[in-house]
Amino acid sequence: MPSLRIYFDNILEGASPKVERRALTHVERLALVRRHGGFSLAYSTAVQSKLSYFGDADGYIAFATKMKHHFALGDPVAAPDRRPDYIRRFVESAGGPWFVQIGEQTAQVLAGLGYKINRLGIDTRLVLPDHDFSGKRNETVRYSERWLLKKGFSFEEDKRTIHLDEISRLSQNWRGDRIVKRWEMGFLNRPFYDQLGTDMRRFVLHGPDGDLVALLDFDPMFADGKVIGYTTAFKRKHIDASPHAEIGLTKFAVDRFRDEGISVVTLGLSPLVDVGPSGFAESEFWRNTFQRAYDSPWVNRRRFNLQGQAAFKRRFHGAEEPVYIAFREGTYIEMLGLLRLVKAI
Repeated sequence: MPSLRIYFDNILEGASPKVERRALTHVERLALVRRHGGFSLAYSTAVQSKLSYFGDADGYIAFATKMKHHFALGDPVAAPDRRPDYIRRFVESAGGPWFVQIGEQTAQVLAGLGYKINRLGIDTRLVLPDHDFSGKRNETVRYSERWLLKKGFSFEEDKRTIHLDEISRLSQNWRGDRIVKRWEMGFLNRPFYDQLGTDMRRFVLHGPDGDLVALLDFDPMFADGKVIGYTTAFKRKHIDASPHAEIGLTKFAVDRFRDEGISVVTLGLSPLVDVGPSGFAESEFWRNTFQRAYDSPWVNRRRFNLQGQAAFKRRFHGAEEPVYIAFREGTYIEMLGLLRLVKAI
């Protein structure tokens, strides 16, 4: 009964700690990201719908509320020396909110505030130009590109010339092969749109007959008003596409970024990978639960292919950076709220 569930959600969220929300416009948020958005989730925090914002004209923390609890998304979008202040003020205002997919510096600040810090997974970082696809360990990546070209496939960057209905058909086809077909995950991911957002990039693969086979969208990463990198935001491919399609298209895009002088490409979160001891005070229960979920055949077959996603990203041999989740209590009800927020259940 979705309507009844929404009714009770509204009651619970009305009882959550009152946080003063900053009415930042889309333009204001993007301006802050261009100054301080040097991490993978920064752009998504600015453009994702249904998020709230705590902060001021100089920075913000993006968050959402579910089942009476507040959940911050990523690191603060603010100058590095100002981030601890935003974190402390938000913690005080929001009554011990969770912080999800944060970096080490944010984790250190929260540890000093009495938070438990667990590893949530890894983000794969390709540091350019040093990272390339030479050498034996990248042989399979190079082979995928060669195989596609030999079979008559073609790569290009989409300069908004592909018809949107063609992109929509590809996305619908891709959804038909997902483990959960009725919805896409949220919060950590935002919904896919046929049209690109400001400063995003899209690369596409066409088959020998000219049909659109796969696409790969990237969000920008910024420092001081300049694009310094890109992070994988969305990928779509036809359900009958070769396994080489996604690998070859990723290589093509990364090679293009390297040629342009871009300094970093991140492949995004691999959830629940390498969730060993975090080095902070942490919840041993949730660490063990995360590990069991990653190893669970049922989770990987019926909910989300955690192992498959991690294996794909490891093909590119990037630097694996720990990503953290932070909470004070870490209760079952709080975790249930987060799982519902990300639409994992």
